[in-house]
Amino acid sequence: MEEPIISGVVQDASESKVTVFGVPDRPGISAALFENLANANINVDMIVQNTSKDGLTDISFTVPKADMKIAEDIVSRVATEIGAQGVTHDSEIAKVSLVGAGMKTSPGIAAKMFRVLADNTINIHMISTSTIRVSVVVSASDMESAVRSLHTAFGLDSGTAYSAPLPERK
Repeated sequence: MEEPIISGVVQDASESKVTVFGVPDRPGISAALFENLANANINVDMIVQNTSKDGLTDISFTVPKADMKIAEDIVSRVATEIGAQGVTHDSEIAKVSLVGAGMKTSPGIAAKMFRVLADNTINIHMISTSTIRVSVVVSASDMESAVRSLHTAFGLDSGTAYSAPLPERK
């Protein structure tokens, strides 16, 4: 028996990606950065922090394009205060998400998504997952191709949802 898993592909081109690089890897750094953004009422969506190397790390996150100027000022100030090496931002990004129920218990959904994007020469900048969504950040110029290829790969062209076999009960 199969259950519907993927119910849709969602796109969002309203965000920008900010990266703070060369961030000292110590307690309180993320709090200092994100508390200041929260105090300015700036919504942060996806956050990725890499593994520390030589005591430094990079933190990337997305914010609404409409808030980018204020966010950039705050992040630049905080980066200087915490001793980070610099800040970059990219407003030419888009978030593409697979949405559906039960993805956590359906192995292979994310892997298939990543393979479909790779086969269409679409580079992934960031990844975020939850029990109902797998989201990636890609270049804005790749958004339509990503949505179209994922829509087809997960059987959404015909109006039917992608199904995965239910795990066997033991």
